[in-house]
Amino acid sequence: MRDLGVLLDEELTMNQHISKTACVAFYHIRRLKKVRSILGAEITAGLVSAFILSRLDYCNAVLATIAPLLRVQNAAARLIKDLRPRDHVTPALRDLHWLLIRHRIT
Repeated sequence: MRDLGVLLDEELTMNQHISKTACVAFYHIRRLKKVRSILGAEITAGLVSAFILSRLDYCNAVLATIAPLLRVQNAAARLIKDLRPRDHVTPALRDLHWLLIRHRIT
């Protein structure tokens, strides 16, 4: 069932919504990575905010399993700051003034 742009399954786990959100976000990250050198960091940051972070913020208060969204946020920060996959991302998140997505303990 789709209500207000959120996919709900029978058990209300929202796994389908989380998976789709992460998939779309990683698609945009891959596309932006190809043109990052042309755009520069500031324009890339604006596009990441428009295409990726806005999707992470939408209805995130009701998400229980957010590990895929955490990976999206980290990948977006690495794209903007031009970090390697093994570089620590927390300083980049702080520098970008992004709220950290944390795992919920259930």
